[in-house]
Amino acid sequence: MTSLFNNATAVSNQDVRQLDREYVFHSWSAQGGLNPLVIAGAEGCELWDYDGKRYLDFSSQLVNVNIGYQHPKVLAAMRAQLDALVTIAPATANLARGEAAKRIVELAPAGFDKVFFTNAGADANENAIRMARLYTGRDKVLSAYRSYHGNTGSAIAATGDARRVPNEYSRGHVHFFNPYLYRSEFSAVTEEEECSRALAHLRRVIECEGPAAIAAILLESVPGTAGILVPPAGYMQGVRALADEFGIVLILDEVMAGFGRTGSWFAFEQDGVVPDLVTFAKGVNSGYVPAGGVLISEPISRYFDDHFFAGGLTYSGHPLAMAAIVGTLDAMKEEGVVENAAAVGRTTLRPGLDALAAKHALIGEVRGRGLFQALELVSNRQTKKPIAAAGMAAIKSALTEAGLLSFVVENRIHVVPPCVIRAEQVTQGLGILDSVLGAFGHLVE
Repeated sequence: MTSLFNNATAVSNQDVRQLDREYVFHSWSAQGGLNPLVIAGAEGCELWDYDGKRYLDFSSQLVNVNIGYQHPKVLAAMRAQLDALVTIAPATANLARGEAAKRIVELAPAGFDKVFFTNAGADANENAIRMARLYTGRDKVLSAYRSYHGNTGSAIAATGDARRVPNEYSRGHVHFFNPYLYRSEFSAVTEEEECSRALAHLRRVIECEGPAAIAAILLESVPGTAGILVPPAGYMQGVRALADEFGIVLILDEVMAGFGRTGSWFAFEQDGVVPDLVTFAKGVNSGYVPAGGVLISEPISRYFDDHFFAGGLTYSGHPLAMAAIVGTLDAMKEEGVVENAAAVGRTTLRPGLDALAAKHALIGEVRGRGLFQALELVSNRQTKKPIAAAGMAAIKSALTEAGLLSFVVENRIHVVPPCVIRAEQVTQGLGILDSVLGAFGHLVE
């Protein structure tokens, strides 16, 4: 088959889709029935296909394109690095890697001093777990049932959702229930009850698993794929206190919530806690080149001054990925992207979503921070019965047809546009949501 990439003739959606279906194996899918959306290009918060159809992005793809598409400052940083040095082994010292690490450390709370770079969020969590086990000499890792930490060995075992079940090959993982008042596991009716009962539950899990056996608590600052579950006031401080009491390393996963998504550089800043290790990826360079990492607090980094760290990756700190980080973080600071996420989330997106909830009985709850929001869709507000999978698939399809790219998980629409989105674009997207949800009122019982 002639390569379309080198073909001078016009390329169509059908050409690209055919090429994909002939050769590409997709993740998290049965392959036979796939009909992937074709994208030809993008800029800012909009994408388009080869036929000229345009889409407004309310998904940031996989909640990673925080700075939007084709940002000129990020592209310029990448081009300069291409001209200077496109790849080098991680054992070397490299300017782009050092500058990227310096910028990330400067954004962190006091007490962090080193960054270990990985290729993505999953291997960031893998290596944070490895560090905690080596540092403590303990084995077990506690993580939440409502979580997603990646699809590598320990990361998928630490994940709480059902995708972990066929992938549980890693040892020493124990799960607990994190707070989720809308569907409380603790029969709570207030946030205060949910917080205190969730912390009591976590304490009992620690006690029953043996505190001296637990290396780490791994927790998303704001669980993302599990539903954008904003922790109740006091919960994160309570987890930090439990970790301190029992000498457990606290790892906060900021892969999805970090780098402006919630309206602050790190989501945990809004909860007044400081972890021991922070994992990150996605928004650190908006996925322009795959990159992730572990931000390491000084006691742990100092431990490895004279203790061997048994971990490494061929592409750790790849220069092109590092240049993309430098370009992204510099542009975000210069252009006030984090401040934009906070302001647009507070003044336009959240009020708009609340207005939709007041209008559409399909919406059971709105929750989130900044540009990290979710609509939980139900067929009955009293029973909180989730909209069935077929209904959600139809809603997602209708949103796409109307020109809005959405991030749909189970019975939820995660509303997570790029952090550079303008208020008028949010209003445009809310209008599409309003129209589509109005067409599915028949799903309400």
